[in-house]
Amino acid sequence: MLCIVPAYADGPDRGRALFEPCRACHTLDPNAQPTAGPNLAGLLGRRVAGDSEFDYSPVLRQARAEERRWNRAMLDSFLTDPEAMFPGMWMTGRRIGDAAERKALAGFLADPASR
Repeated sequence: MLCIVPAYADGPDRGRALFEPCRACHTLDPNAQPTAGPNLAGLLGRRVAGDSEFDYSPVLRQARAEERRWNRAMLDSFLTDPEAMFPGMWMTGRRIGDAAERKALAGFLADPASR
């Protein structure tokens, strides 16, 4: 997944802008079915590979079996380098090198309605 983030996005809308390219595959609507990627509504606190309607790659199913849960630190590591965290996952994740951008995106994912 290659993502381009608008340079003009700043402040509380930064996380929303950072998530925009992800909408091609993911939704944050808790009532929506997954699309090309799993539904990310309620991501923080839930188990890895926690969308029961989505067929995850074996490495993510293994993380689910290990009872791993998404928290901000884990999400930060994932956004830094998805492939390093879950080698062999099917999603082509983009790396977000900027810590402020990762924090903004994690904040948006934690509570998209407030942003």
